[in-house]
Amino acid sequence: MKSKRNNKRAFTLIEMMVVIIILGILAAFVIPNITGKGDEAKQKMVCVQMKSIMESLKMFKLDNGSYPSTEEGLNALLANPDEDKYKSFAPNGYFEGGKIPNDPWKSEYIYSNDDGTLGLASLGSDGKEGGEKDAKDISFAECGN
Repeated sequence: MKSKRNNKRAFTLIEMMVVIIILGILAAFVIPNITGKGDEAKQKMVCVQMKSIMESLKMFKLDNGSYPSTEEGLNALLANPDEDKYKSFAPNGYFEGGKIPNDPWKSEYIYSNDDGTLGLASLGSDGKEGGEKDAKDISFAECGN
């Protein structure tokens, strides 16, 4: 009777160490390029959303002759805040979907109207005024539109 020989070969310790070193080197080059991209994408998304909101505000002004006041806020794009003041308000509002989007950090955008000069901003990842890097405030003017 012939004995069955196991032809399976295991990795040596040296081969395992080489593989681990190669993976470590790859990780050292790849991980720094990946980290921070999520925050950068969120900051770009803020600008895209603010541009859409500003377009809706322009449509509101075209129909009604003025922008909503600071007190009326962005909700004026969804429902007529004053039927006597805004007689030409669009029947379905000015924002598709019936909802103003929140910024990527789930906070509401800050809207202001100072005698026709509009302000639109996100407070960034920390949701507080000020901040640096991904926590910095982002205004529509900074988006380069």
